[in-house]
Order: sequence, then structure tokens, then C-alpha cells
Amino acid sequence: QVQLVESGGGLVQAGGSLRLSCVASRKIFNNMGWYRQALGKQREFVASIASGSRINYVDSVKGRFTISRDNAKNTVYLQMNSLKYEDTAVYYCNAVDEWLRTYWGQGTQVTVSS
Repeated sequence: QVQLVESGGGLVQAGGSLRLSCVASRKIFNNMGWYRQALGKQREFVASIASGSRINYVDSVKGRFTISRDNAKNTVYLQMNSLKYEDTAVYYCNAVDEWLRTYWGQGTQVTVSS
């Protein structure tokens, strides 16, 4: 089992920045990433980073968000710059272990005021 604990959400004005962090209870040998779910919408992929550092982003955040991970700390980060109103959502940390089991954090709210 893996527990994921997110932090760093909050309220920010459009154009501002936030940094999300997610700490895993043990080392993750596979992908870690972030998803988000806006009110009334389905959860969507935001970004992921493989253990070998291969990175993927959804098109809507490319050039604004940066995902990174610190394997020594079992932590994945999401640096979010130039935030837009439409980035408002609950952001969930995601991890896939070496047996391809998927884990989710409890979510952290990001609210961008226009």
C-alpha cells in the first residue's frame, strides 16, 4: 500500500503561482503525476513524470506548469505559473507502483480568482 499526501493548494489571483507537493509513504518505482477535477467535470490528466524522468503534460498547461520529482524524498511537485481561472479545481496526486497498482491522494483545492 502507498499513502499520498498533497499540500500547497490555496487561493491565488489570475497570473499568480502555486507549488503543489505530494509525498508518498514509500519509494515509487513507476509514474507519479497530477490530475485535477473541476466542479461538475470529470477528472482529467494534468502531468506525469516517470521514474526515468520522462514527462508528459496536458496541452492546456504546457509552458505554464512544471512537474518534477525528488526520488530521495519520495515526492513529486507541480509548479504552476501564470494561473488562469480555468485552472480552478481539486488537484489529485497519482502514483503507479511497480506492480502497476494506482494510488490517489486526498486532493488539494486550487482556486484562481479572475
